[in-house]
Amino acid sequence: MAWDDTKKRLAELAKGLKTRVAYYRAVYHDPRTPLLARVLLWLALAYALLPFDLIPDFIPVIGHLDDAIIIPALVLLAMSMVPEAVSEEHRRAMSSH
Repeated sequence: MAWDDTKKRLAELAKGLKTRVAYYRAVYHDPRTPLLARVLLWLALAYALLPFDLIPDFIPVIGHLDDAIIIPALVLLAMSMVPEAVSEEHRRAMSSH
């Protein structure tokens, strides 16, 4: 029973992640998105995918914590620069799918 609940929860998380990535991608490609916001979104993606970190992962706790702080911080900073109309337009488009 617990495994079924875990699988369901993981499926929901994966679906949510897929939706968020599509949302950020749409915002990134929108010509009304400021250049700096695009650069920050690109840096967040690059930081997540590239094999190096500012703080190496072999350092206990802090090594993985930097990933959990830097990537969301870059995304939040980028999204704070996106005009509300652009953000809302793409949010509505994602919720209609």
